[in-house]
Amino acid sequence: MVGIILASHGEFANGIFQSGAMIFGEQANVKPCTLMPSEGPEDIRKKMEDAIASFENQEEVLFLVDLWGGTPFNQASALLDGHEDKWAIVTGLNLPMLIETYASRFSMEKAHEIAAHVMQTAQEGVQINPKELEPKEEKKAELILGQVVSLLFITSLALMALCYIFKRPVLFLFGASEETYVYADQYLKIYLLGTIFSVFSTGLNGFINAQGYPKKGMMTVMLGAIINLILDPVFIYGLHMGVYGAAIATVISQGVSFMWVLSFFMGKKPFYHIKKENLILKAGMVGKITSLGISGFVMQGTNCLVQVVCNKMLFMYGGDMYVGIMTVINSVREILSVPGSTLGSGAQPVLGYNYGAKQYERVRKAIRFTAAIGFLYMLIAWLAVIIFPKEILSVFTTDKAMIGLGEHALKLYFFGFFFMSFQFVGQSTFTALGCAKRAVFFSIFRKVIIVVPLTIILPMLGLGVEGVFIAEPVSNAIGGLASFTTMYFTLYKKLPE
Repeated sequence: MVGIILASHGEFANGIFQSGAMIFGEQANVKPCTLMPSEGPEDIRKKMEDAIASFENQEEVLFLVDLWGGTPFNQASALLDGHEDKWAIVTGLNLPMLIETYASRFSMEKAHEIAAHVMQTAQEGVQINPKELEPKEEKKAELILGQVVSLLFITSLALMALCYIFKRPVLFLFGASEETYVYADQYLKIYLLGTIFSVFSTGLNGFINAQGYPKKGMMTVMLGAIINLILDPVFIYGLHMGVYGAAIATVISQGVSFMWVLSFFMGKKPFYHIKKENLILKAGMVGKITSLGISGFVMQGTNCLVQVVCNKMLFMYGGDMYVGIMTVINSVREILSVPGSTLGSGAQPVLGYNYGAKQYERVRKAIRFTAAIGFLYMLIAWLAVIIFPKEILSVFTTDKAMIGLGEHALKLYFFGFFFMSFQFVGQSTFTALGCAKRAVFFSIFRKVIIVVPLTIILPMLGLGVEGVFIAEPVSNAIGGLASFTTMYFTLYKKLPE
C-alpha cells in the first residue's frame, strides 16, 4: 500500500489527518508532518524521514503538501531526489483530495497513479454557493460547448465527404455485394445528407443531460425514433418510394431531433449557451476534449471492426443470405443485451457512492446482487433463444429461407449468452471504482484479441459460416470470465472488511 505523508505549515496537517479519520476511518501508513514556528527546515525533513521509515512499503510514497514553494514542499522535493520513478508530490492539500487518495489506495498500487488521479478531485473540491458567483467556470463550460460544436461541425462535414467519395468501398467493406450494392447506394446517398443532423443531435445531447435535463435528453432520442417509425411506412409503402423513402424518413427524423436540441440551447433553460466567440478552435482545449473521448471512440471502433470482419467472412463463405442473417442476429443481440448493460450502468453510481462512503460490505453486496440478477436474466434470455428461435427471427423478417437458415445460426451465436453477464459486472465495477482503463482493456480484449482472430480462423479450419457464429460465444466465455475474475481478485477481494 502506498505510504502517505501530509506536510504543512503549522497544525494544518494534524487537523486534516484527524478530519480524514472521522470520514474515512483510521488509516495505516499515513503520517502528518508539521513545520511549527519554532522549527526549521531540517526539523520537518527529519519528521518526513522518520515517517517514511515507519511505512510498510517505502518504495511507493506520496507527499500531500499544503503549498507549492513553501518549506514543507522544498524538503519533500529534496527527499524526492533520486526517487522520481516511484515517489510523487501533490500540493494544494484539501480534504476531498485526502479522501480520494485514501479510496484510491485500494485499487491503485503506484504513487504516480494516485497523484495523477486525485488532481481532478482536489480541483472539484473548491466550490462556491450561490453558483452565480462562478463566472469563470461558466465561461469555461461555454467555451467547451463552443469547441465541441465546432468539432462536431467539422467532423460531420468530413465524415459526409469521405463517405460520398469512398461510398462504394465503404459499402463493400461493411458487407455489400454486387447484388445488394444498388439498394445500399440508394439508401446511403440520401442518408448521408442527414449526417450533420445525426452528429449534432447525438454529440450535444450529453450537454443537455449534464445540465440536469435528462427528460429533454431522452426526448431527443424518442422524437427521432417515433417520427422514423411513423414516416417509414408512409414513404416506403404509401408513396411507393422504397429504399429512397426509408432514407428520407430517417433524414427527416434526424432533422427533427437536431431542431429539438438546437431549440434547447437557444432557449432560456440551459445554463450554458452556444456563443460565436467560443466557436474558434483552441489547440489546448481540442486536445483535452479529444483525449477524453478517445476511449469511447476505441470501444465503438472495435464494434465496427468486428462487424466488418464478420460480414466479410460470412459473405465469403455463405453469401448475402448469411450477411442478412447476421444483421438480424445483431438486432436480436442489441435488444436482449439492453437489460444486462442497463443493470451494469445502474449499479455504477451505487457502487461508487458506497465505495466513497467506505461502506465496503454494501459494495460487495451490490456486486453480488448485480452479478446474480444479470446472470439470471442472461440465462433466461439464452433459454428463450434456444426454445423460440423461429418466433424471435420472425419479428425481424418474413423471409422463410432466412428464418430457416437463421435458426441454427442464432442458437450458435447465443450459446452460453449468460457469460456476458460476467463481462457487464466486471466492466461496470471497474468503471465505478475508478479503474476505467481496465474496463476499456477488457472490452478490447474480448472484441479485438478474441472475436476478430476467431472469426477469421475458425471458418478456415473447415467450420465455414458456423465458425463465424461460434466465435461470439467463445469470446463471451473467455472475455467475460477474464473480466469478472480480474475484478474479483484485484478489487472485490481487496475491499476492507
